[in-house]
Amino acid sequence: MPPSGLVAVLASLPGVSAGLLEALRRAAVASGAVHCALVGGTVRDLLLHRSGLVPWSGVPDLDLVVEGDLQALVGCLADQLEPQRLSRSQWHDSFGTVSLTLDGISLDLARARQESYPAPAENPVVRPGTLASDLVRRDFSINAMALDLISDVLIDPHGGQAALQARSLVFLHAASVADDPTRVIRAARYSARLGLDLSADSRTQLATTLSSWPWPAWNGGGVVPPALSTRLRMELDRLLNHEPWGEAFDRLSCWGAMPLVDEGLQLDPRRRRRLRRAQRLGLPLMPAWLAAASQPLVVAQRLQIPGQQQRWLAGLETLQRWLQDDAPPASASPSVWTQALEQGDWPAQSVALLICLNHPHWRMLWRWWARWRTVQSPVTAKELMAAGWTAGPELGGELRRRRFQCLDLR
Repeated sequence: MPPSGLVAVLASLPGVSAGLLEALRRAAVASGAVHCALVGGTVRDLLLHRSGLVPWSGVPDLDLVVEGDLQALVGCLADQLEPQRLSRSQWHDSFGTVSLTLDGISLDLARARQESYPAPAENPVVRPGTLASDLVRRDFSINAMALDLISDVLIDPHGGQAALQARSLVFLHAASVADDPTRVIRAARYSARLGLDLSADSRTQLATTLSSWPWPAWNGGGVVPPALSTRLRMELDRLLNHEPWGEAFDRLSCWGAMPLVDEGLQLDPRRRRRLRRAQRLGLPLMPAWLAAASQPLVVAQRLQIPGQQQRWLAGLETLQRWLQDDAPPASASPSVWTQALEQGDWPAQSVALLICLNHPHWRMLWRWWARWRTVQSPVTAKELMAAGWTAGPELGGELRRRRFQCLDLR
């Protein structure tokens, strides 16, 4: 296969120097490696940029797969370079990887691997392999390409270039979703960021897998594989924190994929409005999104989101019941609403989540959240004590009385 010329193209772009790529090539050759290849997003984004489909955004780090002796390659690299160029070298023996900083660029080098899934959604069993077996571990054809620095050959065994030209996301094999359902969340992330869509065959695979997956048992309280829960939460965190989440969630809904998390999230017409309101209120997006689930707390526990956010969702359920059964009338004074809300067994953030859900009482809740809860007594405890009050419950009651009086005069 003739050289692709892509190494030179990459070296000409901001963020990667020709010297860095040449140093890696020389060390790979000296160590006797069969392949030392760039993989993943860098190769994909380089091809998209070369085709004029997306602008080049730089590379925060580079991922490489080595088919050969990784330790020998790193040793050759250290022998060839001045110490200031190779400023960090950290081995992760259990994963067969090493993290380097070369010329100020972060590199992650991994031995070529192969993997198998002992059961659907469990963590895979990983063994040494070839570059070809490493690429087949990937999620989509567009991420299963490699640019070999030794030969400057683009290795594309799964049609990644054609999928990019078709603006398509294609799962690598028929069990991709069953092996790792979090690939669906990743598909939504790439789709939103790069303007791609699932191919027809990939949509069929998604629908077939979801229809046969044992979600109902898990929704009823059965045990979800811990590995799946952790990976789902991580992918969702990336989607919410680093991607155009509105577009990504729209894609998941269009694909009928929301039952991957919870069926109640599939029909969620107020999703964008709710999450934008959460942003304005300073809330994390994850609990605001899950607030519309059929069982928000159950889903939050399944995904293992932070305990504090689980408490907000637990308080949300309590608050909703209270508003239905025992809340003051809408005509009640600010002090009555404030006292009732602040005596409740729920965090303040539960009130904010209910505002995001556009509850019928949301205006009253909004007034408490935005104004009433910050109002203090016009006199301080120190001033009252100077006037003859003594510390104790009576002093606290007088401070509350004056605070509520101030609220009702506003």
